[in-house]
Amino acid sequence: MVKPGGELPNTSSDTEERILEAANKVFVERGTAGARTEEIAREAGVNKALLHYYFRTKERLAEAVFERMAKAFFPQILQVIMSDLPIEEKVEQVVEIELTQLRKFPFIPGYLICEMNQHPDRLPQLLALIGVKPEAVRTQLFGKLRTQIREQVEAGTMVPIDPEQFMANLISLCIFPFAARPMLKAVLGMDDKAFGRFLDVRRKELAGFFLRGLRP
Repeated sequence: MVKPGGELPNTSSDTEERILEAANKVFVERGTAGARTEEIAREAGVNKALLHYYFRTKERLAEAVFERMAKAFFPQILQVIMSDLPIEEKVEQVVEIELTQLRKFPFIPGYLICEMNQHPDRLPQLLALIGVKPEAVRTQLFGKLRTQIREQVEAGTMVPIDPEQFMANLISLCIFPFAARPMLKAVLGMDDKAFGRFLDVRRKELAGFFLRGLRP
């Protein structure tokens, strides 16, 4: 696209990064359906023509934002769960990663859940981008957990649980306070500072609470 007067738009990586930062803020807070390119352009300090130059369509921009946000969570979690670490350390590290990242990006759970519900192809696309096949994730992630759980059950140190339930329970306990943040703040009568203290306590206690629930 050419600017009026025949001048090419600024193609610096800084401009593209500013657009992505702005889109990240708008998409995550409003969702893809509620976001408007005019608002993104205004937030980035560029005109719509320049936004179009970099990303062509709102859909392509939404894909870039989803990839950016999902990469902040999924690769780290997958790496921990598919590792040879003991289950106890896996739980502790997942809680630490999730709550640390979610404190930085509290709108992320609602955004990612909404995006994956509306665009179920996005997660397989992301896994492909980081060099992982979805079927390999299922095999390695749940296969490793199944083996570790079975060993602890046989040793009498854990009650039986399906690895799928194990992961669903652990991730749910991490993301629920952020997905339900407005409701929790209202019900518990907390302002932002009090809610922050609530999360600090949860960060310290959640791994132990989860693991105690699996003991015989």
